[in-house]
Amino acid sequence: MTRTGFVAIVGRPNVGKSTLMNRILGQKLSITSRKPQTTRHQILGILTENDTQIVFVDTPGIHKAHDKAINRYMNRAATTAVKDVDLIVMVVDRLRWTEEDEMVLQTIKQQRAPAILVVNKVDFIKEKDDMLPYLEELSSRHKWDQIVPLSAKTGHNVERLEHLITTYLPESPYFYPEDQITDRSSRFLAAELVREKIMRQLGDELPYSMTVEIEEFVHDGRLIEISALILVERSSQKRIVIGDGGYRIKQIGQEARKDMETLFDSKVMLNLWVKVKSNWSDDERALRSLGYDDQD
Repeated sequence: MTRTGFVAIVGRPNVGKSTLMNRILGQKLSITSRKPQTTRHQILGILTENDTQIVFVDTPGIHKAHDKAINRYMNRAATTAVKDVDLIVMVVDRLRWTEEDEMVLQTIKQQRAPAILVVNKVDFIKEKDDMLPYLEELSSRHKWDQIVPLSAKTGHNVERLEHLITTYLPESPYFYPEDQITDRSSRFLAAELVREKIMRQLGDELPYSMTVEIEEFVHDGRLIEISALILVERSSQKRIVIGDGGYRIKQIGQEARKDMETLFDSKVMLNLWVKVKSNWSDDERALRSLGYDDQD
């Protein structure tokens, strides 16, 4: 008999949720950067092996900022992900508990699903003796089903987490074909890879005023032709993305294309343009047209 279930990965921004899912899946599906709120959508990552199918729901970080429509959208995407799942995995960052962690915990406490707490980035903890009292403190905050210290980046203890997750899954037929790794389209994944490269290169100058829209995605069996539109809110941001003599946008394109060729297992021709769309991140209608909707 096979086991199948949904597992929500939740936490405040930048604790390593996407890195953890990518590590377990064994491939890059969710984009990552050092900047908080890199993940903006719910993304399903599907792992099928040993008669078990785990459907991970990677979520945006739950955060305090509600000042723009996009922030409200991201918080909704994260809080709705924990409903009707078989297991919740909350990720925290080392020895630091914040107000936003408490917001996540309060969301978890309203659910019936069992919850595992993951203490990530333990490879950065210099004084290992600090770990035990912190784990005791975490135990007092909630009746966790398990607490697992690990490093999503190095893979330390991730296999143990994966094994624990499978024990919480009900007996059920698979929800998805065995070879499917996500519910997202290739167009969506391509847009995310472009956005990741911009976040990594220009996170300080261009934090959250940018999104990417795929205007063309054509696969002729030999080559994938992709045209991507980078939307920013001001002319000054457009100049930053393009860079001196087009240097920056060329570099973004080269790095995104490499990842696309790995993900799609095909040669890719990528064309990038930059356009100013004022105030898109606080415009509900614009957000829906760009794929930010609660049906994601």
